[in-house]
Amino acid sequence: MATLTAQENKSERMAVRASAAQKELIHRAAELRHKTVTEFVLDVATREAERVLAEETHIRLPRKTWDAFVRALDNPPRPSSRLKRLMREPSILER
Repeated sequence: MATLTAQENKSERMAVRASAAQKELIHRAAELRHKTVTEFVLDVATREAERVLAEETHIRLPRKTWDAFVRALDNPPRPSSRLKRLMREPSILER
């Protein structure tokens, strides 16, 4: 997944509401990283968004399960007569 960079054109605005304690916490953390609050929040939010999306697009399996999955892909069952008939018929989207 491509990581977004700070050099990209930023034409969109976002607004968030935070408690005083949250605002202070984020401000202190941004200062420690020598970033503006905007830079800090965007960096952290973007990284987390990429992580969440990666969880939805990557499959993690134990080795034994992965091997069984690959074997199933490499050795598909023979198509049944019902499946062959189904594949000859136009799909519901083509009717």
